[in-house]
Amino acid sequence: MVDALDAPDAYGVAVVGFGWMGRVHAEAYARVTHHYPGLALRPRLVTVADPVPGRAEEAAARFGFAGATRDWREVAADPAVRAVSITVPNFLHREVGVAMAEAGKHIWIEKPVGLTSEDARTVADAVDAAGVRGAVGFNYRNAPAVEAARDLIAAGDIGAVTHVRVRLFSDYAAHPDAALTWRYERGRGGSGVLGDLASHGVDLAWFLLGDIASLSADTAVFVPERARPSGATEGHTRAPGGERGPVENDDYVSCLLRFASGARGVLEACRVSVGEQNNYGFEVHGSRGAVSWDFRRMNELAVSRGGVYQDQPVSTVYVGPADGEFAAFQPGAANAMGYDDLKVIEAYRFLRSIAEDRPYGTTLTDAVRSAVALDAMALSARSGTWVDVPTP
Repeated sequence: MVDALDAPDAYGVAVVGFGWMGRVHAEAYARVTHHYPGLALRPRLVTVADPVPGRAEEAAARFGFAGATRDWREVAADPAVRAVSITVPNFLHREVGVAMAEAGKHIWIEKPVGLTSEDARTVADAVDAAGVRGAVGFNYRNAPAVEAARDLIAAGDIGAVTHVRVRLFSDYAAHPDAALTWRYERGRGGSGVLGDLASHGVDLAWFLLGDIASLSADTAVFVPERARPSGATEGHTRAPGGERGPVENDDYVSCLLRFASGARGVLEACRVSVGEQNNYGFEVHGSRGAVSWDFRRMNELAVSRGGVYQDQPVSTVYVGPADGEFAAFQPGAANAMGYDDLKVIEAYRFLRSIAEDRPYGTTLTDAVRSAVALDAMALSARSGTWVDVPTP
């Protein structure tokens, strides 16, 4: 029996950068046809690239890539590779993304797509010019509960939206011994928590409520120094006792939002929130009800509707096969999906967009939209003023 990933008609894919997110992408490719057996493109893991000695070879042996290299340029030159996952650090997004598009590869690239909106737009323009497809890793919008919330809002079930609160609190950088990796350097990690977490918040806000017209932001660094690592790092490494160096980008952002619809909002994100582990979510209030979602209870919504207004009850609603892509993973409501399933959905939508030659799921336009808002936040924080957010 021929394995689906080795079938003669399999579609060659590669992963560039093999930290934790690179593994998530590889696993998503391996699983996608299990959940979507009718998918026209069946991915085959051709090559993995990572500059850390031995990491690509280990990934190839563990995950079944046919080849491994330390140089991503070999991936761009390989005709067997048709699509590429780009999961490298932020400062490499632009160079690698443009090169892969110019080489005729479809790209699935992690957010925030570079260090600035100029970087994101450059990658988007390269994708358009090459006539290839591009997807970006805004995975939280793929949760069936988030898609159900969007449908509920669009149907007017909670009335006209008045205000929203989007939060992204994490403790991944809270430890004082967390290593001074590229994430904390402006030249390699960009805007810090803005690109890492607030980018997701901007995408969720747009996905649920539409364009942001203007904003006012405040930012802060709460851990001003960290220890330099002595070697290659992966994930959120600690470096106790290492030489201290300055943190150059922000740990925290709070932002007031004005939507084109007239709704108001608050977006808050922090990477040093002690006691918070992936506390991501939103609360949307309307003139007749409300809906909220917590990533840690990913498969349910809190919904209030009915027209009572005062003392109106809130119900827990479990999403099920009728919501989003839930049916591809579970047969009935209250059977849990997890984070990695959201990346399988991303892989499916990316591959389907290639097969059908039309946008399906996130695109590089979404990356540009988010990056433009992040630039506006940074400008607002520096100037202390409200800043208009242009629509890409």
